[in-house]
Amino acid sequence: MNDHIPADRIRLSRRRFLQVLAGGAGVLMVGIRTASAADAPLPLAMLGDTFYDLGAYVRIDSDGNVLIGARDPDTGTGVATSLPRIIADELDADWNTVSVVALGLGVSDNNGQPRWTYGHQVGGVGGSIPAAWNDLRQVGALARWLLLQAAAHRLGVPADKLRCDAGTVIAPDGRRFSYASLAEDASKIALPNNPPAVKTPDQYRLIGKPAGDVDARAIVTGQMQYAIDQHYGEALVAVLAHCPWPDGTLAHIDTNDTLAVKGVVKVLQLKPEPGQLLGNTVIAPAVAVLAEDTWSALQGRQKLKLEWKPGASGSESSNSLEQQAGALLAGKTDPTARVRNDGDVDAASRKAARRLDAIYYQPWLAHATAEPMNCLVRLDKDHASVVVPTQAPQKAWAVVQRLTGLGPAQIEISVPRIGGGYGRRLDHDYVAEAVMLAKAVDKPVRLLWTHGEDLDHDYYRSGSVHQLSAIIDHKRQLTGWNQRLASASALIHRGVPDNRLWTSELQADQLPAALVPNYRSDWYALNASIPRGPMRGMPQLSNAFAVESFIDEIAHSMKEDPLDTHLRLLGAPRQLSLSAGGVLDTGRLTNVLKLVADRIGWKNWLHSVNGLGIACWHVDGAYVAHAIEVAMQGEKLIIHRVVCAVDVGRVINPQGLEGQVAGATLDALSIALNLAITFKDGQIQQHNFKDYPLASMAQLPNAVEVIVVPNDDLPPTGASLLAMPTAAPALANAVFRATAVRVRRLPLMKELLRLL
Repeated sequence: MNDHIPADRIRLSRRRFLQVLAGGAGVLMVGIRTASAADAPLPLAMLGDTFYDLGAYVRIDSDGNVLIGARDPDTGTGVATSLPRIIADELDADWNTVSVVALGLGVSDNNGQPRWTYGHQVGGVGGSIPAAWNDLRQVGALARWLLLQAAAHRLGVPADKLRCDAGTVIAPDGRRFSYASLAEDASKIALPNNPPAVKTPDQYRLIGKPAGDVDARAIVTGQMQYAIDQHYGEALVAVLAHCPWPDGTLAHIDTNDTLAVKGVVKVLQLKPEPGQLLGNTVIAPAVAVLAEDTWSALQGRQKLKLEWKPGASGSESSNSLEQQAGALLAGKTDPTARVRNDGDVDAASRKAARRLDAIYYQPWLAHATAEPMNCLVRLDKDHASVVVPTQAPQKAWAVVQRLTGLGPAQIEISVPRIGGGYGRRLDHDYVAEAVMLAKAVDKPVRLLWTHGEDLDHDYYRSGSVHQLSAIIDHKRQLTGWNQRLASASALIHRGVPDNRLWTSELQADQLPAALVPNYRSDWYALNASIPRGPMRGMPQLSNAFAVESFIDEIAHSMKEDPLDTHLRLLGAPRQLSLSAGGVLDTGRLTNVLKLVADRIGWKNWLHSVNGLGIACWHVDGAYVAHAIEVAMQGEKLIIHRVVCAVDVGRVINPQGLEGQVAGATLDALSIALNLAITFKDGQIQQHNFKDYPLASMAQLPNAVEVIVVPNDDLPPTGASLLAMPTAAPALANAVFRATAVRVRRLPLMKELLRLL
C-alpha cells in the first residue's frame, strides 16, 4: 500500500466533509468528499442519469428507490447487511424499500497516487463495523439533514420542527412528504458548514434490531452471483499446474498432448518475479493451460507431462519442523523474542509448592474455502477490469498496478459476494497469475483454481508447539506462568522487521498476562519455507487451546472446580491496561464465563453423566466464552450441547452476530476435531476434502446456543473472529471429563483414539 500502510489500518478522518451529488432526474447521492473524486468508479447499479462519477453510498430517486452501498467485501460475515443498516438508521429509511449493492473498490487519482474513496475496504478480519461506526453514521445523518431542509423550504417551517420516519418527512400538522418527492430539491441544497449531528442511541430504529442477510434469498435459491460465476464472452479459461515446491523449477515439459485437446489455445509458463514478497505475486512456478472453456482447460492440464525440480524446501517436512521446535524448547537457546517478562519467574519457581508442566501441539492448517481462488481480468491499453473474490481490494489493486503500470483510476476492481475467505484472500497470488496471463495472451482471462490447487498452494497457518509451566504456592495460588512457543511466523517476508515477527504468534497481553505476578512468554522462530499467513485471525488466537486447556489441568491438579480456578485467576472486576492499547475488563470476561456456565448447568459438572468443559478469551475489546457438553459412545464422540456467550459492546444486528458466533464455533470445532496439513519432502500430502475432512453434520452439535450480552454503552467491536479461540479448549476440557484422557495434540479425534 502507499507509504506501506496496511489496508486494514486505513481510516477515514471524522473531519472530512460529506459530498452531495445532484442528478437531473431527481437523484440524491451522498458520499465522502475526496480530492479528484470525480475519477472514482461507480458500480453500474449506482449510476443515475446525470451526476458526477463519485463513490457514493446512498441513492434516492424520484421513484422511491433507496440504494445503499456496502463498502467492505462480504465473505459471509454479514457486513453487506450491517454496514448499510448503520446508514439506513441515520437516514430513517424504510428498510423494506432499501436495496444494497456491493461497491467494489473506490479509488481515484491523486497526482499519480491512489486515494481511497471509501477508506476502509477490508472484509473478514473483524474490523468492518468498528471502522464504519463513525463514518457511516455521518453519511446517513447528512442525507437525512438534506431531506429535512428540502421539506422545510417547501413548507416554510423550521427544519427542527420536522421529523423523519420510515422514508418520509412529517410536519407538525401531520402532512407527510416521501423521500422520493424531496430528493430532487434536497440535491440542490448547499452543504452545512459542519456535519449534522448523528442520532442519540434512544433514537435508533434499525441498529440493535435483528435483520436477515440481504443476500440470503439469492444464496439459498442458487441465484447468488460469485466471482467464479462471472465471465467475459471472449475470455479464455486458464487452469494451472503448480510446482509442488514454492522454490522449485521446471525441469522438463511436454505439451503436445495438451495442445491436441480440442478447445485448448495455449500453454504458458508462469515464473515468480524476482525479489517480490510473498503475497504480492505467485508463490510457486506454474504452467497454465488456456482454453475456450473450463472442461477443455482441465482436460488439457491432465495431459501435461511435467517434471519439477525441488529447491531448498524439498527436504522440509512437518515432522522435521516439529522436531526442530522440540529441540529449541528443550535446549538452552535464547528465545527469538522475549515477549513479556513480569516479576521473577525463576525465583517464584524456586519457592513453589507445586509446579505443573505440559506441552501442547497444534498442526498446520489450510483455509479450504468453498469458492476456490479465481480471478477474471480484462486488460486494455489504458484500463484494467478485474472481478475477484478478495478480502482486501486495495491490496489487489496494488498487485494489478504493479504488473500493468496503469494509473490509480484506470484500474477497476469489482468484488461480488465471496464464498469464504478466512484470511486466504488477503493474499493475491491468484490475481497476479491472472494479470500475467492476460498480458501474455492479450485477451481477457478467467483464472480458475481447483480445490486441490487450493490445498496444495495455500498460505497455511503454522503448526506450533507450546511448552507451559505453572507455579503454585503453598496457599494454592497461581504465582508464576512460563510459556514458550515455537512456530513459524505468519509475517515472514511481508515487510515486517525481524524483531516484530513474533506479533503474529504471541500477544504480550495474552491470558493470563497481568493476572499472574510472575509471568514470562517467549517465542522461538522455526525456520520454514512453506508459505503461511493468517487464518480467521493471526495464529496468536489459536494459543487459547494451550492456555485454556492448561488452566483446566491446573484445576484438576488442585482438585477444584475449573470455573472456580478461572474466577479466582480473573479476580475482582477491574480494567487492566494493555500494552497494545485498550483495556482488559476482567468483569466483562467473568460475566461471559458465568453466563455459559449457568446455561450449560455447570453446577453439576463433577457429577454429570457427560463431560463438561469451559474456556474464555478476549479479542480486541470483545469477550467470549464457551461451555460444551460431550459424551463418548464407543469410539464416537457426541457433542450434545455448545453454549457461547459474547460481549461485543453495541450490537448492530443481533441476528447477524448470532450467525457469526455460531458459524465460527462450528468452524473451530471442525478444525479441532479433524484437520491437519502435513508435508513430506517439501510437498503437501492433503489434496482434497477426503484427505482434509471438514466435520460432517453428524460430528457437530445440532445447534449452538448463543448468548449476546447487551452492552450499548460501549462502541461496537468486531465479531467474525471472536468465537474461534475458545471452542477447541472447551471441547478438549469436556473430553477430559468424559474420558479422563487429556488431549494435548490436535486434531482431537486422531489423538483421542490413539490414547483411549
